[in-house]
Order: sequence, then structure tokens, then C-alpha cells
Amino acid sequence: MARRDRHSAIERIISEKEIETQNELVDELIAAGFSVTQATVSRDINEMGLVKVAGKRKKYKYALQNSDQKINKLSTIFKESVISIDTALNMLVIKTYEGSANAACLLLDKLNMPNILGTIAGEDTILVIAKSVEAVPTIYNVLKEYI
Repeated sequence: MARRDRHSAIERIISEKEIETQNELVDELIAAGFSVTQATVSRDINEMGLVKVAGKRKKYKYALQNSDQKINKLSTIFKESVISIDTALNMLVIKTYEGSANAACLLLDKLNMPNILGTIAGEDTILVIAKSVEAVPTIYNVLKEYI
């Protein structure tokens, strides 16, 4: 409960003020009645997916990253990582450059496609399990658009 309240307070604070540093955010949260440390705020920033954007008064400020920005970043990673996509029955096997399968797989997870049961990422391979054999062409076509 406390974390949820703290996250709500952080959203309110960064929407009302230009907060440039974690220490500024700590001070604002303490002023709002929260007992926090810089380490706690750092974890909150990561969990909430806050990003630094250009501010009006200060150089940069914290802001919530919208889902379009996340998808755009992830689609770039996916495009730059994928070597090939093959299908077999109700599965798709995506080959990536070494070490990039996990990062590329994030796009699949964030797209929340209802016809994907799940994904597994290794070092250079992603396994996508579709709900049915009939769903595979749809998933394949969507993924091809990203590469």
C-alpha cells in the first residue's frame, strides 16, 4: 500500500513541478509526509519507468514515459536485433544477434497480443507460443512490420 501511495505522490509531484534530481524528489516526498531514502526513490523511478525530458526552467526533468515512447524504443531494439523469424505449428522462432533476445522479446510482451500465450527468450533465440496454429500468420505479419 505504501509503495502505491508513494508512486501516486511521485506522479503528482512530477506533473506539478520540474524535478531534475532524485534528491529533489526525495525532498518533495518527505515534505509530503513520506519517509524515503534516495535508494527507495531510485527503485521507484525504475519501477515507474520515469524518463528525463527537456524541461522549461531546468535542463531536464522527470516525466512518465508514455506507452507509445516505450513501444517506439522497443521496436527499434527489435528491428536492430532480429535476424530471422520462422514458424512451426503454433510456434514462432525468432533468431537475434547474440545477447539481444531478451531485449527484443520485451516488444512482444509489451504488445500484449491476445493470440500469444507466452514467450521465452534465451541468448539469441526467442520462442513465441501462439494460442493456435491459425494465430501464427497474424503474429508473424505483425512482427514482420517491426523489422
